[in-house]
Amino acid sequence: MKILIIGGHGKVALLAAPMLTRGGHAVASVVRNADHVSDVEATGAMAIVSDIEHMDETDTRALVRGYDAIVWAAGAGGGSKERTYAVDRDAAIRAIDAAVAEGVDRFVMVSYVGAGRDNVPADNPFHAYADAKAAADDHLRRTALNWTILGPGQLTLDEPTSRIEYGDHVTEGETSRGNVAELVTGAVGRSDLGGVTINFRDGNVAIWEAMESLARRADGTPVATLREGQPK
Repeated sequence: MKILIIGGHGKVALLAAPMLTRGGHAVASVVRNADHVSDVEATGAMAIVSDIEHMDETDTRALVRGYDAIVWAAGAGGGSKERTYAVDRDAAIRAIDAAVAEGVDRFVMVSYVGAGRDNVPADNPFHAYADAKAAADDHLRRTALNWTILGPGQLTLDEPTSRIEYGDHVTEGETSRGNVAELVTGAVGRSDLGGVTINFRDGNVAIWEAMESLARRADGTPVATLREGQPK
């Protein structure tokens, strides 16, 4: 597959890119800062320098054109409310719409476990991020794209375990960035995970097993219930 990672210098993206390239995929990673090109190229991915925050619809369509799948791993990283909305909501929505227009089909969104469910007060500094991510996720769900939304818990730099706990009962907890990267790598090539939101944290179920249990039959019926992701 030809895969485009948007937010290519993020910690999750830098871990996922070499996994994807080792799997035989042709990977391109979008970075805003030209100083980050060498870091991306060290993963085996091709670096594309582009500022998604300030791209218009035409530029975004040109960016995603020709790819089989997009992984959205970008984020404003805190800071101003205005930039959070510009990146985590507006730029994400432009990328989603561009994927639809260009026939990209597969879209994996790296979100967070509380998106759309957090009741964050408007005066809380986290409100803009929560609101922006929920809006982007909801927009993606309304499209005809073959999408998967990943909702990890609080990200850590702990060593990956390749094991998670997942399901609608997961509303908080910690998640190794390495485990997120492994789930990104596994999910992006699986069209049978289309239409699935995976809320997860570090746990006891092998990531490959979690993906198998969440895979959907051709008629869209889940093969297994989310209960199978609870701790064993």
